Amino acid sequence: MKSIDEHIEKDRLEIEAARAEGNDGKVRHLEEELKGLEEYKQHHPEDSHDPTPLEVFCDLNPEAPECKVYDD
Repeated sequence: MKSIDEHIEKDRLEIEAARAEGNDGKVRHLEEELKGLEEYKQHHPEDSHDPTPLEVFCDLNPEAPECKVYDD
């Protein structure tokens, strides 16, 4: 994806398709991903790039060991 807005729109369309198929697992997964993207967008309104899953995770969980940065 080129931007976070495109990714959000894609997820919304995929959620509707998954609901139509009755695929509840996929709906739950996509809703969680969409929630993270929307929160990331709120925290970074000036940033329009499509964040990686790690960027979203670290934005929501900055204290997680995977997100710590060490300067030696």
